[in-house]
Amino acid sequence: MTTPTQALSDAGVSIWLDDLSRQRLQDGSLKALIDEKNVVGVTTNPTIFQGAITKGHGYDAQLRELVADGADVERTVFELTTRDVADACDLFAPVAEATKGVDGRVSIEVDPRLAWDTAGTIAEAKKLRDKVNKGNVYIKIPATLEGLEAIAETLANGISVNVTLIFSLERYRAVINAFLTGLEKAKENGHDLSKIHSVASFFVSRVDSEVDKRLEAIGTDEAKALKGKAGLANARLAYQVFEEEFTTERWKLLADAGALPQRPLWASTGVKDPNLPDTLYVTGLVAPGVVNTMPEKTLEATFDHAEVVGDTIHGSYEESNAHLDALEKIGVSYNDVVAVLESEGLDKFVASWNDLLADVERTLSETAQGARA
Repeated sequence: MTTPTQALSDAGVSIWLDDLSRQRLQDGSLKALIDEKNVVGVTTNPTIFQGAITKGHGYDAQLRELVADGADVERTVFELTTRDVADACDLFAPVAEATKGVDGRVSIEVDPRLAWDTAGTIAEAKKLRDKVNKGNVYIKIPATLEGLEAIAETLANGISVNVTLIFSLERYRAVINAFLTGLEKAKENGHDLSKIHSVASFFVSRVDSEVDKRLEAIGTDEAKALKGKAGLANARLAYQVFEEEFTTERWKLLADAGALPQRPLWASTGVKDPNLPDTLYVTGLVAPGVVNTMPEKTLEATFDHAEVVGDTIHGSYEESNAHLDALEKIGVSYNDVVAVLESEGLDKFVASWNDLLADVERTLSETAQGARA
């Protein structure tokens, strides 16, 4: 009997896990997800690493080594996270080989404090790529205005990029332009375009969280009837943008040179409203050539009871546009929603990073004291 995750894979959806920890690597649970639940990649972010490193004892041995070597907190976090990502890349190497690098990918994000620093982001992307030193690593760069140039320049250096924190259709078009610019420069620089990969991470559930909060504040029956639909509508229209932008003459020139399209990736797919189906952002966003990166809870729900009925994006564009128009008419500004979400998303990642640094600094101090005792 075909499982729901197999049905998703058959429909052209690549399932990636939105989580990574040393424990998952050591206890075989990540390998089991590859073997049993069609997981073909992993994404990480500062919040995920904060949770991984501050729980359990999987990092104790390496922490003791780093203390003995006199490492400061910044170097310690860099060493801990890049080792996990390198080990995960090794685990996914067979998937990467089988898919010619399309899947089998593991993402690591640049220091989120660099989100507004173009040159700093480019330098950090190179540093992460060189340290992990695996062909199937993705460097995650936020889609801020300052990040667009960094995305293009990183790709121009032959580095594969996962563009993260995309909320608006306008910014998504700008991300695709940065991708195309980066590939054009990479071609000029003599890189093999077939070896440069990219995904564009379009966030879903957070759109509903922000929109529905505003609809609830309006409070009318008309407003409440619009709840729980904006996330899907926005993402489906992003797929329409994807289809439009990757049929242009500009793209065809790159494709003829061996380039592969930048795939849409659905991020933030865990359902936050208990009144909505727990697999909504999985079953509602099925189309060929997309990635869905799921927290484990969503992956388990999908495997257990998702009803995968095939493509749920094509044929939805008119309805999706009508929904966003209805939100504007009732007083929910799309532009304001996406601006707030980008700002909040970056703030959350910076806060998690700062918390991680503080936790690791405390752990370093405790480890050093234990070594002296």
